[in-house]
Amino acid sequence: MLTEKMKTITESVTNNDVMKKAFLWKIRNFEPKVRLCIDSKRFLIKTAENSRELEKALDLRYSVFYRESLNRETISKVDVDRFDLVCDHLLVIDKSAGRIAGTYRLISSTFSDKFYSETEFMIDDLKRANGIKLELGRACVHRDYRTGAAIALLWKGMSEYVKAVGAQYLFVCSSISTTNAIEIGLIYKYVKELYLSEESLRVYPKDKYRVKELEHYLEAFEKFDIKAEAIDEYIPALLKSYFKAGSVICGEPALDRKFKCADFLTVLDL
Repeated sequence: MLTEKMKTITESVTNNDVMKKAFLWKIRNFEPKVRLCIDSKRFLIKTAENSRELEKALDLRYSVFYRESLNRETISKVDVDRFDLVCDHLLVIDKSAGRIAGTYRLISSTFSDKFYSETEFMIDDLKRANGIKLELGRACVHRDYRTGAAIALLWKGMSEYVKAVGAQYLFVCSSISTTNAIEIGLIYKYVKELYLSEESLRVYPKDKYRVKELEHYLEAFEKFDIKAEAIDEYIPALLKSYFKAGSVICGEPALDRKFKCADFLTVLDL
């Protein structure tokens, strides 16, 4: 019995080691699309310049999205997908600790015609809009730096990146931490009444990501005369900040069961 357990542990460690080496091999030649570096006293705001910096960013994402948010592990122990090599990774680095405090993934239409949002939504209308499109995603901050400063620095770096690529549209999957259809329906009612985009920028969740009961709950909310103002307290602070900046939501949300959240595709016309 003990021998079998040791064999299982050994195989698991070996598989993890192989996966990690395969991942490192895949990103070995990584180079940024846009080189950006801003010195801000304690912190450095920059785009990842090589595979070592990219690996640290992906490790932070894994720690936040899997260990903290989902409380689970994966075989590879890294958060990586096919978009990570066609984009830039904005980093906020604590110079004294030599540690990444926060990261943001930036995919510009200047360098890619594929976006993460397309895994959940049909975004043809948005892609046809005139001007450079810049998708923001996989934003996370190390738990030791969640005072607001790291987010502010990420936005400062992102602002400079926008200028560098000449972006016209910013868009992001704004994630709401719920899979409850009633809660999602309430938030969408609020959005639909106050912050829905024009038809020309409308997107649609792919069938497997649709919230099937959404229309049913919207009809019920209308029947009971639930007002948008009554839903305001349920809207996350980050989404409210996007609205204050002038952003709109482009249509129905997508249900992301993997990360246990509802994604609202959010667009800011600059």
